[in-house]
Amino acid sequence: MSATADKTILRALAGETQPIPPVWMMRQAGRYLPEYRATRAQAGDFLSLCYNPELAAEVTLQPIRRYGFDAAILFADILLLPQALGADLWFVTGEGPRLSTLTDQAGFDRLKPVGAIHETLSPVYETVKILSRELPRETTLIGFAGAPWTVATYMIAGRGTKDQGPAHALMAEQPEVFDALMARLTEATVEYLSAQIMAGAEVVKIFDSWAGSLKGEAFQRYALEPAREIIAALKTRHPDVPIIAFPREAGDNYIGFARATGADCVALDNSVSVDWAAAHVQVDGCVQGNLAPHHMVTGGAELISETRRIVKAFSGGPHIFNLGHGITPDADPDNVARMIEAIRG
Repeated sequence: MSATADKTILRALAGETQPIPPVWMMRQAGRYLPEYRATRAQAGDFLSLCYNPELAAEVTLQPIRRYGFDAAILFADILLLPQALGADLWFVTGEGPRLSTLTDQAGFDRLKPVGAIHETLSPVYETVKILSRELPRETTLIGFAGAPWTVATYMIAGRGTKDQGPAHALMAEQPEVFDALMARLTEATVEYLSAQIMAGAEVVKIFDSWAGSLKGEAFQRYALEPAREIIAALKTRHPDVPIIAFPREAGDNYIGFARATGADCVALDNSVSVDWAAAHVQVDGCVQGNLAPHHMVTGGAELISETRRIVKAFSGGPHIFNLGHGITPDADPDNVARMIEAIRG
């Protein structure tokens, strides 16, 4: 219990309102840090870094050493799961990930069964074990996975797309294939996150980066319902492990999302105002967010004032300070330190 009491993230996730909110950043281990770039060069390429437990643990620890964040998030990628299910995955320099595409029943039939994922993903679990030993006592370890909808969009299109059009088309034209893929991904995500928890993750987060392109009933069916299923299954196995859900750009669908899914915290992107979110989302419990990432580039007085405004707006309930999306490669590392000082100072 004393170890838990030291961890401000866990206290926020348990519903405690704290005078100074805990803080971490999405993509806090990343290209904006020179030490990360050096370690990635040592690994050779991005996927080699993800699958090297010692180096993946090292880059996870780097921002903790530099800034003293209240949480470390496992260094990995949401597309490791589809790779473990049998998709080909590679990264194109300057352009991002590429996957073999799944566009029909034959493509779905080529996927591996869920039970096969752990052979590929075992290095990720080893990274978690290393981190659980090496992180400071007060630092919470967060594991994560992509939400089924977001992962499916990449598997269907073979890359990130502006409007997730290929996934929407498969949903409309071959609903049985699309639903089967979503079911497979939902089951696999439960197994993947459960294995991270068993390896030592104290919190897990579900990233639905493209949830905002789902409207109306489609949001309920393909963003909310899979999150509810995953959370319910994980809570059955690991009832004391908190879960953060991030249905990015959900807009009004943020309202009631925690209640409907069982999430302990809802992460907010920066397209919603903090006053609106405090009134409509934080009433159900912990919220996380939601400074615009561009402040990490531009800095200055606006960074300080906006950081303080967010802290004040969410001061009436449980809050974990974070960005509204991941920090970008062009961010100034000194601005991260200024943000933390504005929160804690």
